[in-house]
Amino acid sequence: MRRDSKLSGVLHVLLHMAEIEGPVTSEFLAGVMQTNPVVIRRIMAGLRERGYVRSEKGHGGGWRIACDLQAVTLRDIYEALGAPEIFAMGNRSEAPGCLVEQAVNAAMDESFREAEALLMAQLGRITLAALSADFHARLAARGGDFNLETAHAV
Repeated sequence: MRRDSKLSGVLHVLLHMAEIEGPVTSEFLAGVMQTNPVVIRRIMAGLRERGYVRSEKGHGGGWRIACDLQAVTLRDIYEALGAPEIFAMGNRSEAPGCLVEQAVNAAMDESFREAEALLMAQLGRITLAALSADFHARLAARGGDFNLETAHAV
């Protein structure tokens, strides 16, 4: 089963951006994420609509964080990405004629709703600032520095 890692990837990009003074190009972020710059631009466009990032055109332009990291939660970013499906599992059929399958679907649907509500609540409690603080604590524990050339902790 293929996992959807878009939320994780976007959070990764945003935290890198928070560490870098000045605008960051789509090409640079694509290199960090090992993807195509077009993918980065599409993602950033959705975040820009929500006011989380802004773009600067021209030579020396790129993307910048445009929000207070304390005010933006992981749930905010998840919703800005279009609230992708959380679970890969689902019902075998959405409108079964079989009473057994109806009972199975009812139990599964309730379980999925409860699990999704718990996950959304948790994502709503974690801010980008909390992720940044965790990164800085890990960096300090390692005794490393943040390399702006590669945008990685070394």
